[in-house]
This record gives sequence, structure tokens and C-alpha cells, in this order.
Amino acid sequence: MGEDKKMFNGVLFSILSGILVSLQGIFNTRASEHIGLWHTNTLVHGSGFILALIILIAVNKVTFANIKNVNPYYLLGGVLGVLIVFSVMKGISALGASYAITILIVTQILANAIINYFGIFGEHVITFSWTQIIGLLMMIGGIFLYQLT
Repeated sequence: MGEDKKMFNGVLFSILSGILVSLQGIFNTRASEHIGLWHTNTLVHGSGFILALIILIAVNKVTFANIKNVNPYYLLGGVLGVLIVFSVMKGISALGASYAITILIVTQILANAIINYFGIFGEHVITFSWTQIIGLLMMIGGIFLYQLT
């Protein structure tokens, strides 16, 4: 795959995931108002498991032989997913979708910058120039300015 197409796909899927995460947080929170947080969390992950299993069977040869080569920490995505869905629902319930998601975005930016800077979890080490640091601070400042009422 060419670099331009790879970049385009990366941007496209990042935009798509931003939209889907926003919708998921709102939908989950509204469902939890009727059936509870843990019922909603169970339904979210159960239905996600069923869809992922159907896609796995449809597009891939089902084998987990290489799972022994995966760092055990990296297999905690499902556990983290349960905690993420719970935390997002609690945040949206308490603060509203826009404010809660804004805090989530700021936290993700900072956490990922730290992870990249120190090369945690095998990520490539990224050193930040002053212009990049100023850009990060401007993004964070812009998000906070957006929230001012």
C-alpha cells in the first residue's frame, strides 16, 4: 500500500472512530438510564463479541495459534473496554456528552504523548519539538475554550 493511501486510510478511519465513539458513549449512557450500567456494559460487549466473531469467521481462517506470541498485557483490551465503557457512561451521565468527551480527548492526547515520549509498551519514541509542544497545548487550550459557557 502506498504511503498516500495509507495516510488517507488512517485519517478516514480516525474520523470514523471519533464519530462512532461519540455515538457509542451517548447510546450506552441513554440505555444505562433504563437498564443500568452493568447491564448495558454486558450487552455492549456481548453484541460486540458476536459481531466480531461473525466477521472473524467470514473473512479469516479461525486460528489462535499465534496468541502465545502476544505479550499478555496486550490481551487486556477487552478488560479495558469494559472499564472504558463504564467510565464514559458515568462521565456523560454526570457532565453531559460534550464536556465528558472533551475531557476524554484531552486525557487521550496527554496520555498518548507521554506513552510516545517514553516509548512505553513498545511504541516508537517521539521527541517533541517546541512547536509540537505548543501545538499540543493549543489543541488542549482550544478544547477548553470550546467548553466555556
